[in-house]
Amino acid sequence: MEDKTEKQYREVVKRCRELFEKKTKDYGTAWRILRPASLTDQIFIKASRIRSIEEKGQQKVDEGVEAEYVGIYNYCIITLMQLELPLDAPAELDPADVMLHYDRHSDAVYDLMRAKNHDYGEAWRLMRIPTFTDLILMKLARIRQIEDNAGQTLVSEGLEANYSDIMNYAIFALIRLGEANS
Repeated sequence: MEDKTEKQYREVVKRCRELFEKKTKDYGTAWRILRPASLTDQIFIKASRIRSIEEKGQQKVDEGVEAEYVGIYNYCIITLMQLELPLDAPAELDPADVMLHYDRHSDAVYDLMRAKNHDYGEAWRLMRIPTFTDLILMKLARIRQIEDNAGQTLVSEGLEANYSDIMNYAIFALIRLGEANS
């Protein structure tokens, strides 16, 4: 039987996936034009907006914090896809293939969450929601440094590990926000 976290996690990822699939039908894979560093900056913009709203306690644009966390999750998957696609891959990808890649990356991050929850004992449930935003921004600063170093690290985790952590932080924030709103 699936525990509470796994059930909540899967429900949130399902919402993210449904939105991604609908946007893929609307826009195709227009995101293919973006280089990984541009995608990193897009994620940074979303996390920065969340932090601004958290600090100001209000927002003027109708789209809420939850939508930004969903966007962060989905842009991380897009980035992981871009990193693995060959440079000569077509700009327009088959939507069914894109969703297979989406599911593969999503499943890998889910497995990572389960492993870390085993080791950390779900400490994330005791964290404040704004801490997830700060951790995402910190991971993005690391990613930007790795990108500036042409992807080279001496002892640190690489890009994929950092994007995977960001995805889990976004899902944890969405679970906690959902609990706070219920």
